[in-house]
Amino acid sequence: MTVLDWLSLALATGLFVYLLVALLRADRA
Repeated sequence: MTVLDWLSLALATGLFVYLLVALLRADRA
């Protein structure tokens, strides 16, 4: 895998986690 592949993978994972946390926070509030 190239550096670009790892970068896009990390970006997608980070975005997914961010959205998941945002949903959980909205659920609690």
